[in-house]
Amino acid sequence: MSPRLAMLHRASLALVLMLGLTSCASLPDTQALIARHSAQAARFENARGPVSMQKSAAIVAELKRRSGDLDILDKQIALEQAVSDSPLTLGNQATLLQDGQATYAAMLAAMAQAQDHINLESYIIEDDATGHQFATALLAAQARGVQVNLMYDSVGGIHTPRAFFERLQAAGVAVLEFNPVNPLAARGPWLINNRDHRKLLLVDGHTVFLGGINISSVYASGSVLHPGGKASTNAAAWRDTDLQIQGPVVAEFQKLFLQTWDKQHGPPLASKAYFPTLPAKGKDIVRAIGSTPDDPYSLIYLTLISAIGNAEKHIHITNAYFVPDPQLLSALANAAARGVEVKLILPSHSDSALVFHAGRAHYASLLKAGVQIFERQDALLHAKTVVIDGVWSTVGSTNLDWRSFLDNDEVNAVILGRPFALQMQAMFEQDLRASQAIDPARWADRPMEFKLKEWLAQFWQRLL
Repeated sequence: MSPRLAMLHRASLALVLMLGLTSCASLPDTQALIARHSAQAARFENARGPVSMQKSAAIVAELKRRSGDLDILDKQIALEQAVSDSPLTLGNQATLLQDGQATYAAMLAAMAQAQDHINLESYIIEDDATGHQFATALLAAQARGVQVNLMYDSVGGIHTPRAFFERLQAAGVAVLEFNPVNPLAARGPWLINNRDHRKLLLVDGHTVFLGGINISSVYASGSVLHPGGKASTNAAAWRDTDLQIQGPVVAEFQKLFLQTWDKQHGPPLASKAYFPTLPAKGKDIVRAIGSTPDDPYSLIYLTLISAIGNAEKHIHITNAYFVPDPQLLSALANAAARGVEVKLILPSHSDSALVFHAGRAHYASLLKAGVQIFERQDALLHAKTVVIDGVWSTVGSTNLDWRSFLDNDEVNAVILGRPFALQMQAMFEQDLRASQAIDPARWADRPMEFKLKEWLAQFWQRLL
């Protein structure tokens, strides 16, 4: 557990409660939206642009042949392209990165090779050993002529001294604070409840990193399993997942970064090659999905509900902050009722007690519906991943809670295909071995203290 992040969460919640500025937005009627967008032919793009309808149909046919002729592919591709401007892009190489150590090493290596620009967007950037390591890398890049553009969230950076960012600015780094907490610093409407929860690093427009990992030393202790499947005994270990992607889809993530910079009225960016020619790097089919409260509804939420509703075999979810709304609960229960194997890996402890107990308040109804729940032991679970039917996968910053779906800017990658899904499934099984199953009978007999905490936490779940 991180006292720093727990303090940060309490500060954020206190600001919202004190100011009475909770968003009045509501989640969409997913069934109506899904029905409206369910009859479109699949369309793909490659490094040269849109491919023909015949080629698109052949790609879907081959995906279905390799995946057991699953209807999820037809239905999900149609829905995603109807609600998102981001194309389903061919020719990418997506690499899974587990925990902070591996992710930071890959990020720092990529930044060290940067030649044109670095765009970094992070909810939290700490003034600690990891933050200093990144600052040093950014300053070195700026010094050799690489333009560095840095965007951080005001609430996420509320305990990071301003001097940390001023040092970067003095060296030429363009720094932008997302929706400042100080109303006098606001560059437009004061949107205290709209937070930038994205974690994006783009290097030279050809490599992107995204997932759940902030820039903080709490991630420095990994959760690698020991021989025999036992988890780390380090109580400070954090378990998280990121992606490194190269290929044509990187341009879509670059668009999301630049759109946010523009929306926040950031300083004019230096003229750089933000959209270089991007040749094919692999065989992964990827879609970039960004959500923001400016949208009519959360694109990531609608995509996830649809994928769960289209699942035919299994739904395997790993998520750090599970405070589901009624539609998500219904989608999971309905999937289990039609014979889909639904497994959730959730935290056994958290840096937010309110979120933890609010999520546990839904265990009884989910268990009764046939959903299997497991709690990750010996590490603080911070990952946000889903793999469905061994063919549809997503990794990103989005938690399964009201705040991610209604109030935050979030970003996820959706990857289609069995090869990548097999890697996701292997990672899920590894986490499963380090988790403890929630037995329905024993859960019903849990201490009254837990039941009381869960009952009380439910009243706050819309704010969490």
